[in-house]
Amino acid sequence: MTRISTSLFLAASLPVLSVTAATTAPSIDSVKKGSYAIDGAHTQVGFSISHFGFTNYSGLFAGATGTLKLDPAQAANDKLDVTIPVDSIVTTVPKLTDELKGGGWFDSAKFPQAIYSSSAVTVGTGGEITITGKLTLHGVTQPVTLHAHLMGAGVNPIDKKYTVGFEAKAKINRTDFGVSQYAPALGAEVDLVIAGAFELQE
Repeated sequence: MTRISTSLFLAASLPVLSVTAATTAPSIDSVKKGSYAIDGAHTQVGFSISHFGFTNYSGLFAGATGTLKLDPAQAANDKLDVTIPVDSIVTTVPKLTDELKGGGWFDSAKFPQAIYSSSAVTVGTGGEITITGKLTLHGVTQPVTLHAHLMGAGVNPIDKKYTVGFEAKAKINRTDFGVSQYAPALGAEVDLVIAGAFELQE
């Protein structure tokens, strides 16, 4: 049996109820309170900028580590801390990926980590989540607000760990962090889309 067909067979064999529990977005109030760790294998930070006004060009960062303190009854107690290795950046063009790691852009050798730390979390009546905090990138720290929503919560059918997942969006100006190459012709405004997975720590 080929690797692909084996994977399809295993996926088809998973308990349907477990998959549904993990992928149906519940109310934030039903999520388990506790301390969570980032599932780095399933957390990505996607970015997109204008390529001289012709197209929007995208890439992503991966390999995040960090923690989430989650209290559905008291969002004021929530705390998010994330560290992302800058040299995890990847695009569809290897030459560009290498260039972005270099001194003209992110200079990952000198500034190997991007760090986000929340200062406040609020949950709106419609379940929308606003996270205010500070992002340190390229040696510069600036306030950044994330607008998030809960994607799902439940027991992961593969590793049996209770997992919560969020999608968050934000806009930053890269020149505020000293990443100014070709700006403003090459877009200074960066759209971020973050897929965050967190596993409950027993």
